[in-house]
Amino acid sequence: MSAGSDGSSGSGSFADSYLGKLRAVIGSRPVLMPGARIIVEDDRGRILLIKRGDMKLWGWPSGSAEIGQSIDATARQELLEETGLTAHRLVPVGFSSHPVDDRIVYPHGDVLHAFAMIFHCAEWSGEPRADGHESLDVAWYAQDGLPDDRTLAVSRSLGALQRFKAAGGVFQLI
Repeated sequence: MSAGSDGSSGSGSFADSYLGKLRAVIGSRPVLMPGARIIVEDDRGRILLIKRGDMKLWGWPSGSAEIGQSIDATARQELLEETGLTAHRLVPVGFSSHPVDDRIVYPHGDVLHAFAMIFHCAEWSGEPRADGHESLDVAWYAQDGLPDDRTLAVSRSLGALQRFKAAGGVFQLI
């Protein structure tokens, strides 16, 4: 999730974000954080990944919610910030909150347990581009040709999308 991972949020600096204010009080201790992951898929079935600025791994556009922000607004904001794409339709396909697999330890020591709504986005506008901070690069990948240097969330969330499609649109808890 981007807020907390690299010092920025859609509302300004990390220090001004909800998570930044919370971190000022609790330090690096584990925190439960709601957020969104966005699986962008093109008409060729490829998925868009970002090279994360914090961990230098390929991952989903994603981020933490702010006070007063809905989960779909969080997804739209993070997608726009990290890839330059504007989502026209977001479909919730799953929810991820595994106590081990969704525990994120950032390079600077902050610990976060992510509670992430997973969205599928096949309708968008814009040209993918990295923002140079939260995302260092953006690239399309075949679903069977993912980069080795990726976050665990990539495979887990992509699996949820594949099961969602195979089950005729049944929401997945992972």
